[in-house]
Amino acid sequence: MTTGGGVADLTSVLGIGAAVLLLAVLAVRVSVRLGLPSLLLYLAIGLLLGESGLGIRFDNAALTQSLGLAALVLILTEGGLTTRWAAVRPALGIGIALSTVAVAVSIAVTGTALHLLLDLGWRTALLWGAVLSSTDAAAVFSVLRGLGVGRRLVGTLELESGLNDAPVYLAVVLLASNEPAQWSTPLLVCYELLVGAVIGGLLGWAGGAALRRAALPATGLYPLATVAVCVLAYAVADLAHASGLLATYVAGVVLGNARLPHRAGTLSFAEGLGWLAQIGLFVLLGLYASPSRLLGVLVPALVAGGVLLILARPLSVLLATVPFRVPWRERGFLAWCGLRGAVPIVLALIPLTRGVPDAQRLVDVVFVLVVVLTLVQGTTLPMLARVLGLQPRGEPREVQVDVAPLDELKAELLQVRIQAGSRLHGIDVAELRLPPGSMLSLVVRDGVGFTPQSTTRLREGDELLVVATEGVRARAERRIRAVDRAGRFARWMGETGE
Repeated sequence: MTTGGGVADLTSVLGIGAAVLLLAVLAVRVSVRLGLPSLLLYLAIGLLLGESGLGIRFDNAALTQSLGLAALVLILTEGGLTTRWAAVRPALGIGIALSTVAVAVSIAVTGTALHLLLDLGWRTALLWGAVLSSTDAAAVFSVLRGLGVGRRLVGTLELESGLNDAPVYLAVVLLASNEPAQWSTPLLVCYELLVGAVIGGLLGWAGGAALRRAALPATGLYPLATVAVCVLAYAVADLAHASGLLATYVAGVVLGNARLPHRAGTLSFAEGLGWLAQIGLFVLLGLYASPSRLLGVLVPALVAGGVLLILARPLSVLLATVPFRVPWRERGFLAWCGLRGAVPIVLALIPLTRGVPDAQRLVDVVFVLVVVLTLVQGTTLPMLARVLGLQPRGEPREVQVDVAPLDELKAELLQVRIQAGSRLHGIDVAELRLPPGSMLSLVVRDGVGFTPQSTTRLREGDELLVVATEGVRARAERRIRAVDRAGRFARWMGETGE
């Protein structure tokens, strides 16, 4: 029995793809142990497969851009579905300001500095500034949620990374075109953002309502339908000449906070799909990169990185947060937390596919810059959060479970670890006084789990699992934080846990 050439090629592609995916999954554990962001390992896998490694040559910029945008849509879908409205609502104003005002300031400051330092033309310098001004949703969603910083701070950065791709994409497209800017250009940008948000919100609401009424024959169809609604939002908005990226994220947020059937399974599926998109995107970009060209752009990449870290990002955060009461410690963290990832590389491919002069140099500069900034920022964020005191003790965090009964009961599971110095240490379970509709269901102590009694005394290092209905979840979190800060007499001392 002989195998045709096409089948043999397909077998090779599937085999290499599966091996790369397994290697990338194992790389997550390695990155955690080394304290490195996993995207660097994915890029390294791509470089090893590429022309300077195993010799796979891939230099199709147009295909890379298309696949990159497709992956970005899936990443934004996962980010929107897993974004809790209750967590981001207090940060809505700041998040919008960072994704609009801060973007404009960053483009202007970076463009001006690069025009003066690298002798770039004004339009080219502003194009570089636009490409570099977008923070990366994949980097933020994967890194920040494991830091344990305050909910408002995480919500702010999640909103910024989920929302700022849309205005940055529009800025890059406008600056990469040969047409001069018109007086109507700002109105066009506002139209695309507003209509994109409206389309995403409407499709998210309609999709959620339809899924609640649908009686699909298999539970696995609900996650597929949910993701399809978000991707459809991108397509509809793009056909309406609006922002498809913003429509995707907004649709995901609306759906993720709706009472979806089999919600836990849907979120788990979306998380896996998001990981797949991240892995595929970073490996693809590593495969596309040419190491022989990267050394030649090291100096301009370091200059651009210094401008971003020292000048553009801090100034843009400062100006964007002026109308809001943001503590200086949070401002400092926001200024350092402009994580870059695959998005700037994908955006840099837009001028390359449109024939903009010297666009290949921009792609190479951005690639080097992403690696450098990821090493500098990604590895220092945990230390910075500790130094600034932005990791509150006893902060409850949601854990995803793979069974449906919690969805049917409209309940959620919270995990709390009693840290050293917490006032939760030494109190009895009865003194925790969780609101009706919530209860401490399990205590894990020294690796052994048991059902607590009202007289069970909590200790440092205990892992607590709290079950709370949707309506009282926020009250349960506030009570846990209040007791963590002030002990059993938190209410008498005026501690509310806010």
